[in-house]
Amino acid sequence: MRLDRKSLVGHVTSSDERAILTKVLDTVETVLKNHTPQLTHFYDPYHTGLIISLLERMQDLDFATYGGYEIAERARTAIFPDYLDGTDIDYEITILEVEGNFKMVKVNHRDFLGSLLGLGLKREMVGDLIITPKGCQVMVAQEVAPYLMTNLTKVHKVGVEVREIGPMELVLPELKVKEIKTTVASLRLDAVAAAGFGTSRSRIAREIQAERLNLNWHTCSNLAAPVQSGDMLSIRGRGRVEISEIKGNTKSGRIGIVLKRYL
Repeated sequence: MRLDRKSLVGHVTSSDERAILTKVLDTVETVLKNHTPQLTHFYDPYHTGLIISLLERMQDLDFATYGGYEIAERARTAIFPDYLDGTDIDYEITILEVEGNFKMVKVNHRDFLGSLLGLGLKREMVGDLIITPKGCQVMVAQEVAPYLMTNLTKVHKVGVEVREIGPMELVLPELKVKEIKTTVASLRLDAVAAAGFGTSRSRIAREIQAERLNLNWHTCSNLAAPVQSGDMLSIRGRGRVEISEIKGNTKSGRIGIVLKRYL
């Protein structure tokens, strides 16, 4: 099966996005040729969404995503022939514990990520980082784990030790969810987003038009874009809002909805 790359990625204008999708097409060709599962690197929800949009147009293929734990944001996508059972796929993710004496030094996600990338690692080889009282737990591609365990010795001038841990040792981040039961005039993106993020419709309209709001991990600048149950809205730095339920019209003609805001 020969892939028509121009029709599949020709519409993509971003050079970074085109490069990612081109790599995915290379991976697809390997799957079709060898009939074995293959993995992408780690990508954020937006770019994972792009990959999924591409794969959904492919015949004879199936796919699944995983990032080391169930609610991971950065994930690897497994691509495999549609006759295989995707539940048995090894995503080749190693979980590392990075520990040091950080009692006198305040460090954050950026400090740990900077130390990892400072060793020459590409961002796409690193998944989520979970900050803990003693340091950080990080998901990485299996092939770079030995290198990190040997060479990552400092974070923000603090000496660290790195070891591999199992999934049961993960300190999962606390997920704060606020349920919002409200009504909206319509299921337009601007109306629902304003209700979910607790702001005015005019202000959220400016966010949407400035392309700062993502609908299902894709930038959407259309104020009137329709939304439906299961859709996810996100704004960097302000969390995510999931449309949990659409309850129908009220007596006043508005639409009852249930939203979940992840803080």
